[in-house]
Amino acid sequence: MSTLEIIVLALIQGLTEFLPISSSAHLILPSQILGWADQGLAFDVAVHVGTLLAVMIYFRQEVGNMFFAWTNSVVKKQHNNDSKLAWWILFATIPAGLFGLFGKDFIEAHLRSAAVIAVTTIGFGLLLGFVDIKGKQIKQINELGFKGAMLIGLAQAVALIPGTSRSGITMTMGLMLGLTRDAAARFSFLLSIPAIAMAGSYLTMKLITGADPVDWQAIFMGTAIAFVSAYTCIHYFLILLDKIGMLPFVIYRLLLGAFLVWFII
Repeated sequence: MSTLEIIVLALIQGLTEFLPISSSAHLILPSQILGWADQGLAFDVAVHVGTLLAVMIYFRQEVGNMFFAWTNSVVKKQHNNDSKLAWWILFATIPAGLFGLFGKDFIEAHLRSAAVIAVTTIGFGLLLGFVDIKGKQIKQINELGFKGAMLIGLAQAVALIPGTSRSGITMTMGLMLGLTRDAAARFSFLLSIPAIAMAGSYLTMKLITGADPVDWQAIFMGTAIAFVSAYTCIHYFLILLDKIGMLPFVIYRLLLGAFLVWFII
């Protein structure tokens, strides 16, 4: 990979991982339009590490509170809102893990086309816009409940279909369940931690056990750029969300989907 490809693709991954606009829809464009080759396992590992570090460091206080509260719930059987949230996130991660384990090959073989990505980009963009307008937006995260968390976890599993957007579909479900925009976004970001960690671990094992040479330039540059862009994205997204709502992202998804349709035709 050239330096330009590393910079562009790492920026795309870092920004689109947490915005509700689909990273897969954006990552297909350089390869389809510019003819860039597949970025390879080393780069995939790098950007996953970068985005994981970004979300964990940004939410370090919440992650620390959940970890210690979860430990107390296991050892001392003491529960509070943080321990409940930790359990909700752990259980809500299971659907995506199972779907990825048993459905990954099918998705790779049949659902990674530009046509599928165009349809899901537009369809789930319209759904996001609808619930952003119609959702009650009155609940905080601690009011979500186990059932609500599992529904968001099921939505996250659907996001394995390219073009859906993991953050987009989980925020959509959160808004459908009555969460405020900020609460839906924060739960989505916290739920991404084990999901990104699982995906990164899987790719790391493939990299270690594979015979392909390791591109260390791609790893270091990709990790750093993905980290900075993802951290910046999370920070400003949460600041601006209540002011601008989801409409700009819905419009962007519709335009992107329309461009993909035009490109296919």
